[in-house]
Amino acid sequence: MEVFKVNWTDRTDRRLRGKSDPLDAQNAARAVLSGRARARAKSGDGPVQVARMCKLAKGSAVKARTQAINQVKAVLITAHPDLREKLAQLNTPDLLRTCARFADDSKDDEAEEETVLQATRATLCLLAHRIEQLTEQIQAVERRLALLAERHLPQLLAVVGIGPDTAVTLLITMGDNPERLGSEASFAALCGVSPVERSSGVRQYRRLDRGGDRQANAALHRIVQTRLRCEPRTQEYRERRIKEGKTRCEIVRCLKRYAAREVFHLVRPV
Repeated sequence: MEVFKVNWTDRTDRRLRGKSDPLDAQNAARAVLSGRARARAKSGDGPVQVARMCKLAKGSAVKARTQAINQVKAVLITAHPDLREKLAQLNTPDLLRTCARFADDSKDDEAEEETVLQATRATLCLLAHRIEQLTEQIQAVERRLALLAERHLPQLLAVVGIGPDTAVTLLITMGDNPERLGSEASFAALCGVSPVERSSGVRQYRRLDRGGDRQANAALHRIVQTRLRCEPRTQEYRERRIKEGKTRCEIVRCLKRYAAREVFHLVRPV
């Protein structure tokens, strides 16, 4: 059975007819039967689904770790002056290591009332251990993602500016069936880097599509920024385009489109 992807219903039609599950099903069927919906759905029964699950676990762990680090620094703002002055000059890694060594003084003598300083030290200790556990989880997931990228996308890892995380992000965008993308232009549109005309009577220029997969768009942006820092060919291109009157934003837009073309031909050889 062949599955097609149907875009959102036209807003004018939705305002006139309303919205419900039966109406959405009818609109989807009409789009497929009329030929307007021709894009094949992205499958998720292979390495892409494995990568998606790993990215999900990593994203939630990174978010929780960031929240815990912010909580540690928030606790220090109202901590006892002696404790705050002791920890104020430490960077984040040293701060977490120091907090992890704090002992929970309240558990030694449960008969006495717990002081604010003891509660502060115990809280910092718990948060530091939580951050350490989350860091270990993130590193374990990153190792799995690196192994997945080496196994399924070794050609991408050989390209300047593409690491395991970026390669896996682009793999998730393309799906387990990259043959559904008929051309590099379709992949560029999927990543939100296809040019859109924004010219007027005074100025002729283009911008990039604001739609598409924003994670893939961010991955292409990281590729371009890395190449601008360390790849001579990209740096020469930037200098040449600057002499032609292009702005930095316009140069980055062009480079993102070129990066999408390169990735497409590496993942889906024509």
